[in-house]
Amino acid sequence: MTGYNDFVTTLNGILWHNSVLFIVLGTGVLFTVWSGFCQYRALTHGVSVIRGRYDNPDDPGAINHFQALSAALSATVGLGNIGGVALAIALGGPGAVFWMWIVGLFGMALKLTEVTLSMLYRNTDDPDNPHGGPMWVVTKGLARRSKALGAVGKGIGVIFCITLLISTITGGNMFQAWNVGELTQEYFGIPSIVTGIVLAILVGMVILGGIKRIGAVAGRLVPLMVTMYLLAGTYVLIINYAMIPKMFSLIITAAFSPTEASGAFIGGTMAYAFLFGMKRALFSNEAGQGSSPIAHSAAKTNEPVREGVVAGLEPFIDTLVVCTFTALVILSTGVWNRAPEATLTSAPQAIMAETNTWSLEEVAVPDRFSGSWSEGDKVFVIVNAHTNTQSANNLHRINGVLVTDKAGGLIIDWGSLTSPQRPEVRDMGLYGNYVGATLTAKAFDTVTPGLGKWLVTAAAWLFAISTMISWSYYGEQGIVFLAGQRAVTPYKLVFCALIIVATMGFIETDVQLDNLTGIGTGVMLLANIPIMWIFGRQAMTAYKDYIRRLKDGTMEPGHRPPPLEDVYSGKDVER
Repeated sequence: MTGYNDFVTTLNGILWHNSVLFIVLGTGVLFTVWSGFCQYRALTHGVSVIRGRYDNPDDPGAINHFQALSAALSATVGLGNIGGVALAIALGGPGAVFWMWIVGLFGMALKLTEVTLSMLYRNTDDPDNPHGGPMWVVTKGLARRSKALGAVGKGIGVIFCITLLISTITGGNMFQAWNVGELTQEYFGIPSIVTGIVLAILVGMVILGGIKRIGAVAGRLVPLMVTMYLLAGTYVLIINYAMIPKMFSLIITAAFSPTEASGAFIGGTMAYAFLFGMKRALFSNEAGQGSSPIAHSAAKTNEPVREGVVAGLEPFIDTLVVCTFTALVILSTGVWNRAPEATLTSAPQAIMAETNTWSLEEVAVPDRFSGSWSEGDKVFVIVNAHTNTQSANNLHRINGVLVTDKAGGLIIDWGSLTSPQRPEVRDMGLYGNYVGATLTAKAFDTVTPGLGKWLVTAAAWLFAISTMISWSYYGEQGIVFLAGQRAVTPYKLVFCALIIVATMGFIETDVQLDNLTGIGTGVMLLANIPIMWIFGRQAMTAYKDYIRRLKDGTMEPGHRPPPLEDVYSGKDVER
């Protein structure tokens, strides 16, 4: 496992080099300026479109604009918003939130551009079952220029689909299942693998019905779960209203300066705030990743740009609204830099497991300040060792898990730390190790005990299911492009099996989790951003023509807004 972790860490370092982040951010800035700040159109005209004023049952496609947005949002508004934000703050500090906002803002332009391109090049041979995404853009787009380039485009499309499947397996599947399994086990003592089995059954029941069933489920599930989560977040922020101005100040200050160590937080540099903020925001809202265009390509419309404008709403809802709520809850309650939960009676001594790899001697578990410990609980101590580039000091964490010894008592079985010098426990504090969604749940619990237990667990289940059903469709479209319709059923079976695999216990820490999901997002960005550069001019030309027609009144809505129930269910576009 150590060799695997080292490989994954090295690969992440390549995929998420600062130059890559600047390229993605620069691409968002480019399309923002080129389009004349299309964010405004997304927030105005986009809202009118999803209300159903432009829905037409005679247009090619399978689902209406609202359902397409919901299907895409069900993939983005997921555990990235609950667990991903917690990871960003735990690893990068409060400043990571600022960079999430920046990605959310410019991500609106990225999303509009990539979805517009997919709508321009989508395959509508079967009008009720269209296919779209960057793989179709690059294949059909280059083929129009020459036969030789068409072959090159096909090859690039294959590469994109491979990266799509990697991201489907990691962020769209295993990240979701792992978080729900950990959270459910933490609060209810239900083994994580049991959660995985239940999730696999529930997801399988939906994805067998195809995009129409996914759109119908997402159209009802997304508004419900987002409203529920935001209402709970509002309650916490009302309780902690006095802290909100201070939290905004802390976010902005920490984005441009190091954050000192405090409690469970070991410190963070500006560079790491930038890295983790960008990383988690891109994972959460998928801007520039090329995934959500696949869902939007199923929308009923004869105006490609119209669905692109709708897609621009995704990063706003996902990052600037939902992620911000999570961040403010975590920061205002102080769980990110919480105090220890127990004091060790003696400092465990470092033991060299192999050259430059250290662990700690097993010690008895001290009494918890509040409540009691259980076997399987995860903990950590903070140690002094070599210089830590992430925290700009010499502090590190060594994780441990509580196990039962031969005498029936609880002891701490420690993990390892690679360091050229012997680690020394900084103080006697023993911290609970809450990773991802579990940390967010603890934040809600500090306001009202049990709120996190029930609310975040329920939200995590809903968010995870919604994300997995949409990502299963993304992967399915990649499989269709690579191997045809005959491979879809085996793919769906493998997808459900991997949900169970993710809950079998081989992911243990937030760093492992960040690395695993980082690979999926990183490889897709690497494949999709060049496609946007090659064909971006076409998207911008189409966008400006659409806005010109919108302004001169030649493209008025064809009817009054239909009843909301018809929009949610998709009845307004049924023939």
